[in-house]
Amino acid sequence: MVFSSIIFICIFLPSVLLLYNLSHNVTYKNTVLVISSLIFYAWGEPIWVVLLIFSALVDYVNGRIIDKYYARAAAKAALISSLVINLGLLCLFKYSSFLTENINALLHVSIPAPKVTLPIGISFYTFQTLSYTIDMYRGKVRVQKSFLNFLTYVSMFPQLVAGPIVRYATIGGQLSDRRVTSDGFSYGVTRFTAGLCKKVILANNAGSVASMLLDSTRLTVMSAWLGIIMYAFQIYFDFSGYSDMAIGMGKMLGFDFDENFRHPYISRSITEFWRRWHISLGSFFRDYVYIPLGGNRYRAAMNILIVWLLTGLWHGASWNFVLWGLFYALLLLMEKFLFRGKMRNMPPPFCHIYTLFFVVLGWALFYFTDINALWLFLKSAFGAGGALYDLTAVSALCTNLWLIILCAVASTPIPSIIYNHLCKRSGVFASVSQPILVMAGLGICFILLVGQTYNPFLYFRF
Repeated sequence: MVFSSIIFICIFLPSVLLLYNLSHNVTYKNTVLVISSLIFYAWGEPIWVVLLIFSALVDYVNGRIIDKYYARAAAKAALISSLVINLGLLCLFKYSSFLTENINALLHVSIPAPKVTLPIGISFYTFQTLSYTIDMYRGKVRVQKSFLNFLTYVSMFPQLVAGPIVRYATIGGQLSDRRVTSDGFSYGVTRFTAGLCKKVILANNAGSVASMLLDSTRLTVMSAWLGIIMYAFQIYFDFSGYSDMAIGMGKMLGFDFDENFRHPYISRSITEFWRRWHISLGSFFRDYVYIPLGGNRYRAAMNILIVWLLTGLWHGASWNFVLWGLFYALLLLMEKFLFRGKMRNMPPPFCHIYTLFFVVLGWALFYFTDINALWLFLKSAFGAGGALYDLTAVSALCTNLWLIILCAVASTPIPSIIYNHLCKRSGVFASVSQPILVMAGLGICFILLVGQTYNPFLYFRF
């Protein structure tokens, strides 16, 4: 079940909110949330509900052990247990086939590759539970003694399958003490609607154009660049829209999730881009991998390389994701050591164009899981594989020019700035605009969802 589906918007979410608000008792609310979250997860993969509960139980028990034997050998053993079991499960389900295939190719053997399906959201909830045990071991959070509360944290459906990666430290207190206010609920509905519009109006339309162009075997320079630019819009509005919907639903339920995107396409460096894109993942690797390895103090270059190799692999067990991680590691190392301080003196338009060029090029590494298809794209994009343009690309550009402009503007803070300015100028506009925009946005999305057949969610595979 995806957020941008009729059954979720019209049946599942209203039913959960109705049951959830029948009582102010937090234990009741958490029970409703756990049951509804497990139903939500089981909708797509019923068998892996067991794995989700097992993962939560492992870290709940390890957290209790760390609390009881804090700063002693047993606490360290519990932390190691948490790391080994969680990362072991992630490697088994996500990387075992990839490793086996590469061992077979390298050693010319025929080891049978494990036939396992990837449980939805395992990369996200694994990192969430690890944040609890690691922070417990560091003394940064207090133990959660209620398994119901802990399972609520792990299984909460708004952020279960695609984040943001919510650390226990962020919402630990809210698991046992929270209130749903009218202002918070209103903001949540608005934020959810904004995310839904991003997904349905912008991401789906951009994605259909990108697929049409990039999946062609006869790429031209124009079709290659137009296709990958549309994919850049698709993945941004798809993922940030999903995060907006998650944050909005969190507000409706009384939780405060951290922001996950801050207009990354306005960045003036690759470093800035990764401070604005998928913030929860970047901060996780910073706090739990980069800094413990030594951060900027010790072997910074090696630490960056390790972090970005892991970041690439986190996104998928495929060589294109390894290349994607190394691609960004190289760019970040160049900015840190080669261009240190120099970019501040460069004209802002140049910095912005430089950043967008490499970000868009990086999405090609992300899109093409087949290395041969990636090579064909790169040759075509830089004029070595065919013609400059074709009628398909020209037609796609002319037909979707409105979409390109809309996506470009929506990628910036401009709409928010204009809206806030109008609200300050007119109290009447401020009071009536929000419900009108919400109803209009939901109406447009319903119409499009009924007629659309293209409604994927890209981050389900991670």
